[in-house]
Amino acid sequence: MPRYYLGVDGGGTNCRVRLADENLKTLAEVKNGRSNLQIDDGEPAYKAISDGTRDVFKAAGVDFAETANTYACFGMAGGRMDTARAEFRARPWPFADVQVYDDIDIAHAGALGGGEGGVIIVGTGSAALAIVDGQRFQSGGWGFPIGDQMSGAILGRELVRYAVEAEDGLMEASPLTKAVIARLGGNNQAVMTWAFATEMDLKIISADGSEGCDDALIGRAPAEFGKLMPLFIDYLEQGDPVAQKMLDIELGYIDTYVRWFQARNAKVMAVVGGFGERLFPILKQRYGDFVALPKFEPLNGAVILARQNFPA
Repeated sequence: MPRYYLGVDGGGTNCRVRLADENLKTLAEVKNGRSNLQIDDGEPAYKAISDGTRDVFKAAGVDFAETANTYACFGMAGGRMDTARAEFRARPWPFADVQVYDDIDIAHAGALGGGEGGVIIVGTGSAALAIVDGQRFQSGGWGFPIGDQMSGAILGRELVRYAVEAEDGLMEASPLTKAVIARLGGNNQAVMTWAFATEMDLKIISADGSEGCDDALIGRAPAEFGKLMPLFIDYLEQGDPVAQKMLDIELGYIDTYVRWFQARNAKVMAVVGGFGERLFPILKQRYGDFVALPKFEPLNGAVILARQNFPA
């Protein structure tokens, strides 16, 4: 009887699904809709994976009935909460068995080829995971604005705050701060309008149907701040003094995680995420062989974890 493994990299923007044979040879791969567990009680994620499963079996030329001989592993954005993962696993899946992880788990498995060590995600968000001597240690990943210290979103927010203060004459301006203000509208009033998303004319509706809510606030999404990172990198490479100050903030956050990993005897820290990989040459110079680029992508990690959880 054939045995299959299905891996899911469930991102907030899109969901990738890969079907592999018992030797982890990829048979087909597809992309589907958004799949964050914190959005609409995971319903869009369930639809994305269900649709993606049908599509990937069709693309592989494998009868859909073989889902009964398929073991699945999902790595999900918004999967930091234990209850969200448990509820999602309990849905009516067609597979022989399913395991649901936070997205950092599949990033870890992919980056280290299923081995032990540490991994940091440094993208729009950020988080850290170490597996040492079979023990799992996780930190960060609590989301914007309370967590994600290493992220492009947080550094972008700090850059905007600094640029606004520089425009007010409170801090030293630079070509980078001027470029940020220009990007976001040309002056501080325009930046304030951008930050609060005023021009989008969004409204908060309370549970009772009334408009407004005293304890909630509309503002730009983390990804909107993260979009400033290419601009930051460009000016960093030009030697901009404010870009260097922002880099020092970023490296200070990463230093904290390096110490956290080393206190748990991790021997390597793989760096995953677009922003982190742009910073990798700097991190390599700072931390030496302790840092590494990922061996494989997170989707590959999902398939690795599927076989580790459900060996033949």
